[in-house]
Amino acid sequence: MNEHVKNITPETTDLSRRSFLVGTAATGLVLGYAGVPGIDSAAAAAPANFEPSVWYAISPDGLVTVTCGKADMGQHIASTMAQIVCEELGAKWSDMRVALASNDPKFNDPVLGAQITGGSWSTMMNFDAMSRAGAAGRMALTEGAAAAMGVPASELVVRDSVVSHPKSKKHMSFAEIVKSGKATKTFTPDELKAIKLKTPDQYTMIGVSVPQLDIPSKTNGTTKYGIDVMLPGMAYGAVVTPPVRFGATVKSVDDSGAKKVPGFIKAVTLDDKTGTTSGWVVAVASTYANAKKAAQALKIAYDGGPNAKLSSQSLLDEAMRLQKLEDSGQFFVKDGDPNAAFGSAAKVLEAEYTTSINIHAPLEPMNATAEFKGEILHIYSGNQFATRSGAIAAGAAGIDPKFVVMHQMWLGGGFGRRLDADMMIPAVQAAKAVGKPVKVIYSRENDMTMDFSRPLTYQKVKAGVDGDGKLIAISHDVVSAWPTARWGIPDFLTPSVDKKGPLDSFTVNGADFFYTVPNHYVRAIKNELAHNATPSGQLRSVAPGWTFWAVESMIDEIAAAAGKDPAQFRISLLDGAGKNDGGAQRLRNTLLAAMGLSGYGTKQLPKGEGMGVACVSSQERASASWTACVAHVAVAPSGAVTVKKLTVATDVGTQVHPDNIRAQVEGAALWGLSLAMYEKATLKDGGIEQTNFDSYTPLRMSQTPEVAVAVIANGEKATGVGEPAVTVVAPAIGNAIFNASGARVRALPITAEAVKASMKA
Repeated sequence: MNEHVKNITPETTDLSRRSFLVGTAATGLVLGYAGVPGIDSAAAAAPANFEPSVWYAISPDGLVTVTCGKADMGQHIASTMAQIVCEELGAKWSDMRVALASNDPKFNDPVLGAQITGGSWSTMMNFDAMSRAGAAGRMALTEGAAAAMGVPASELVVRDSVVSHPKSKKHMSFAEIVKSGKATKTFTPDELKAIKLKTPDQYTMIGVSVPQLDIPSKTNGTTKYGIDVMLPGMAYGAVVTPPVRFGATVKSVDDSGAKKVPGFIKAVTLDDKTGTTSGWVVAVASTYANAKKAAQALKIAYDGGPNAKLSSQSLLDEAMRLQKLEDSGQFFVKDGDPNAAFGSAAKVLEAEYTTSINIHAPLEPMNATAEFKGEILHIYSGNQFATRSGAIAAGAAGIDPKFVVMHQMWLGGGFGRRLDADMMIPAVQAAKAVGKPVKVIYSRENDMTMDFSRPLTYQKVKAGVDGDGKLIAISHDVVSAWPTARWGIPDFLTPSVDKKGPLDSFTVNGADFFYTVPNHYVRAIKNELAHNATPSGQLRSVAPGWTFWAVESMIDEIAAAAGKDPAQFRISLLDGAGKNDGGAQRLRNTLLAAMGLSGYGTKQLPKGEGMGVACVSSQERASASWTACVAHVAVAPSGAVTVKKLTVATDVGTQVHPDNIRAQVEGAALWGLSLAMYEKATLKDGGIEQTNFDSYTPLRMSQTPEVAVAVIANGEKATGVGEPAVTVVAPAIGNAIFNASGARVRALPITAEAVKASMKA
């Protein structure tokens, strides 16, 4: 993660497109509350509550409610935050509760930064701050209890929501201390920083698979997702999207047919100054069913715009053209001189790797409900980037961002899709147009054809080895749309090492690997055509989902050319030299663990079967998560591939909740398998061809292999686990296919046709 992201500061903005988008990270810091008449940011907390931190409160009945500033989309991050607080606070787990943060400025923590959930950052970036918050509460309660009981604070013990004095056998529960009003100690940032936290050997909660706090409400139906929002007098909106993904405009709307639908209110053509949508119309009616009928009855004429004739092939052709230009793109890594090294290399290999457009498709349809109450716009929706989303809603409404109140809901799946706020725009503009609250729900077809998808990518990798088979040089060009640059937030971009300007590091992360290679170039090239025609977003795993596909496939190709075992070849490159110190050793350990658990290299496999390895340092180099995979596959003469088993080892540093970690790693591995073997979207005549799960076909349960997981918990800083295993699976499968059949595949998804063609070659 770019370090600047943590230090975003408020600034004055207007609602022009550029200043709006550039300022979203900043304006989000004042959304909805500051200086707005009738909005009291402290009103939600009862005066009798004890709030040692903005992130949790203890009520007079002793219940501890932790407010989670991250989106909870099934990964249980709210429970994780509560568990971290609980460890240092000394509370009883049955006393813990969770809530989701709004966009109240008080939740814009100077340490934790913007309210964004992605990059597998949540636990690793919140662990220390939430631990200190818990410890501060314990210390304040201890001082309060000491004053109330008339004993020295140093002699008190805190356990299971009780502060006790062993010598006198006096004790007070958290509830009693809060009621007494004696807990008043506050902490400055410097005092928080100075608190001595527990060491791993002292943990009693961290590392325990406690019951997840969100499960009961999800199983009894009381959890409120965005789609569950109901407001008095609410209408419904169904969107009509153009046949072109982006760039179309509405020429005319004939609503005569819609007027025959009972309950039809209005057809609203979106005027989106934020540039998030183009060519959209929303039909508003009294019920969702009638809104859908009205939408289908609208007759809309479009101007297809500049992208109306583009296809996946034209985007790929443009990517290949750009890669051939010596002056295109910017350098992300520029170590040594690969070109000179290629000149003296004993062997030089070149390969092209591609990935297709991929769609998020979360189970809960995209939705948002908008309501204007006087000057205040209330938005109800589950989103992963409240800091930006509130500003987008403000831009759609044409109001100052401080007049937007975001009501964060639980997410029925996100995977990066809800980092974007397009669903808020039709809700906001429809509510404004009809003068009543409007809930907009996308159909599956709406979401698939208008998804901010994982971009189509093209990568060219060149490698050189010396006479001893030692890797001496790699050059790696990555061409794609730039999803993060689309946000227009400078702090999310990275200065290029060749000083040609900022680049989107979230398109090349992972290419800056931990192998020791003296000559190494990585060039990030923006495919402007794809950037405009297929506005892309962050899909679970982001850049490492394609960069490691290329890197780990090429490492295997080099090992094969050098006549070396690919796993041992990797181990030799993970020597920890120079900037790779520390990280390389941890990655090496995960590879050894995966090899040991899978039995790699220790057993004779049947003909047509093979094992392949890959190891990665997802997500960003500065916040790496060390993960390795051994894939076991069977390849039929037809080229059909069956994945028999995936063995994944991951170094998580400190594990908060063991069962949750295993579940996330297993899920990530299966997501990676789905991307590797089954998922593909295509662009034709400017539009996405796949409209539902009959044509966009993710992994089915019947195709699920055995997944074995080894978790390495060594007491180091907690790492992220939601995404890394996604990135390691595809190259491990591709490498296993080669070992099983001799076929080398370089395009995702892997198809039987491609495998068979390579086998013949």
